[in-house]
This record gives sequence, C-alpha cells and structure tokens, in this order.
Amino acid sequence: MRFPLRLTVDLALARLAQTSGENAASASVLLLAPMEPASPSGLDSSAHHPMAPRAGTELLARVRNAPAPVVWIGGSEPLLHPEMGQLTRCIAGIGRDVFLETDGALLQRRIHEFRPVSRLFLTIQWNGLERSHDARAGRAGAFQAALEGMRVARLSGFLICVHARVHAETELGEMAESIHFARSLDVDGIVISTANRRSNSANPEAADLQQKIVEARKLIGSKWWESFSRLVEPLVSGQRNTTPGAEAVGVRPERESHANQESVRVA
Repeated sequence: MRFPLRLTVDLALARLAQTSGENAASASVLLLAPMEPASPSGLDSSAHHPMAPRAGTELLARVRNAPAPVVWIGGSEPLLHPEMGQLTRCIAGIGRDVFLETDGALLQRRIHEFRPVSRLFLTIQWNGLERSHDARAGRAGAFQAALEGMRVARLSGFLICVHARVHAETELGEMAESIHFARSLDVDGIVISTANRRSNSANPEAADLQQKIVEARKLIGSKWWESFSRLVEPLVSGQRNTTPGAEAVGVRPERESHANQESVRVA
C-alpha cells in the first residue's frame, strides 16, 4: 500500500509555501461539500430537510481560488450531485489530488461517469465491520453495498481509499479486524479519523478516544497514510456536522486544531 509520490510532492510543496510565508494562510487540504440543505434558512443539514446540489461552476471556482493541492469532497453523499463525475475530472485536470468520499451505495450505478486517473481516490467510508457499519448507517446491507461499490470501482481501474471512522464505542479489536480486511481487499490507502469532533480538553472520554485513534492508526502499516490521516483529521472528523458555509469554502487545518498542523513528511 504505497503513498503516491506525486501526492507526497504536492503536500511537501504546500508545506514549504506555508513556512516560507508566501501563503501563510493557505491549507494543504480543501474540504468541498457539493450538497447543501434545501431549506430556506440553510441552517439545518439534518434529515428533516432534503439536500440540493450546489452549482458545479461555483464548486470549481472555489477549488481554483484555493491553493490547497488536495481536495476532499465529502459532506452529505456527494454522489447525489448530478455533475460529480464531470467535477472530479475538472479538479484532477487542473492538477489537484481528489478524495471523493462516499458510502459506496451509488458507485455501481454511477461509476461510468468517472475516469480512473492517478489523481482520483474513490474513498469509501467505513464505520466498523458489517454489523457496526449497518447499525450506524441505519440500514441493513449498507456494508455489503459499500463492498460491491469497491469491487466495481476496482474492476474499472480506480484507486480505492478506505476512510475508517472511529467512534467512542469502537473496540480496537474490531478496528484491527477492519483494517486487516481492508488490506486484504488490496486497497490503495487507508485514512483513520474520529467520527465526531471532540474538544481538546481533559475530558476522559475525549482523551480515551484520541488514544484509541492513535493506536488504530498504528495498525495501518504505513507511516505515510498515518501522517495523511493526521493531516486531514481536522477537516473530515464530524464533517457532516459542520455548517454548510464552512464546508463549502474549505475549513483550514490551522483554524481547527493547531495540534494537527502537519503535512506528510518527505523521506
């Protein structure tokens, strides 16, 4: 499970730009949420309101205006956006590395809209093994649907990344089994983050969760993907609970957590 050299270089250059002072406020990763609440207020992104796609031209403009070399497309299911295939092609085409996070249920139906390029990682969200994943997804068969989406994407030549989310109740043993299973599927990358934002406080539960995440990342078996997990953590942890505006413009890691300000190291 190799970490792409081009991605390593892109992140290293972004890091150098930040430390040199040229782009001190720039981030390495831009979080893009293509779906927004359809409610007039736009304040409640819960299931009580349907989601509507943001304009593809607006999303692409935000990417062009941000210096981040990595674009993480997340939030409410991005594959519900009708222009997602074209959007990922455009973002990769301007030299950005794209991580498209999905629960995998719609991959089989929409895979033909995407191109298997080296800058695109189809990123499958995992919330534990089958029983735990289905329970957290709120529907039976969610895990198998994700696996089927991965299978179809792999056969089509796409790079596959697993985003394993650690919950407070997640057992480290199950996480170890989950990572071992993912590696047995010959995935190209694994990212591990907390499923919910926790304040950096002395709260015992928050401290236990952070320790659990540290231990879980050691199980990845790749220092590069461990480091990348730490880099994207401030953005992807609890991303579905952030405000639409914050998702859209790309929350910068330095605004979220100074403790997580690091790029993937160059060997």
